[in-house]
Amino acid sequence: MDIPRIFTITESAHRIHNPFTAEKLATLGAVLRLKSGTRVLDLGSGSGEMLCTWARDYGICGIGVDLSRLFSEQAKLRAQELGVGNRVEFIHGDAAGYVAAEKVAVAACVGATWIGGGVAGTIGLLAKSLNPGGILLIGEPYWLRLPPTEDIAKGCGAGSIADFLTLPGLIASFDELGYDVVEMVIAGQEGWDRYEAAKWLTMRRWLEANPNDDFAKEVRVQLTEEPKRYVTYTREYLGWGVFALMAR
Repeated sequence: MDIPRIFTITESAHRIHNPFTAEKLATLGAVLRLKSGTRVLDLGSGSGEMLCTWARDYGICGIGVDLSRLFSEQAKLRAQELGVGNRVEFIHGDAAGYVAAEKVAVAACVGATWIGGGVAGTIGLLAKSLNPGGILLIGEPYWLRLPPTEDIAKGCGAGSIADFLTLPGLIASFDELGYDVVEMVIAGQEGWDRYEAAKWLTMRRWLEANPNDDFAKEVRVQLTEEPKRYVTYTREYLGWGVFALMAR
């Protein structure tokens, strides 16, 4: 049970597996007004940076679940590095369908809404772990402007234009699901560049260290194509943000 190998190679040096910088992640914790002892569930927790830094900075405790064995191990190491191993737990497992044994004050899925088959399904899943009056966090891409063609949408990593909404459309969709949007933190261009461009050096170093690996050809293609694809499509058309929601 693991994620596709290409991701464990390209993002192996990432602490944050989305377009947020460390500053944006800290801002998100601050605007949520987190208090010491707040229980947080993070589905698709990656390398654990959100839970670990919030445990250090705001005193939260919680559980992260991620399908990547590598990222889950990195999360445990990060917790030890920051001295919060007694406050956060990381589980290598399938976040799809995961419900916390003990209800939480904040339930998050920051950039992995595929676990619930999309935004609505993921909100429904997270709600099962949430205390009444708790906060849901959804991290999701949106169109900065609608791509004029389906090919451009696919160049952004979408299956089709219909895969994502515009920011107004995304906000309206939360309303239609019966949720108030009570906060949002939006990724900036620097965060996007750090998330995407950092992969390129990681791939180059991996290729130098693994020239005879059976997977080297695929990584070489990715390294050759990704910089062009990113600056042509994703950088121009795609935004990303985390939205804090409370049920009415």
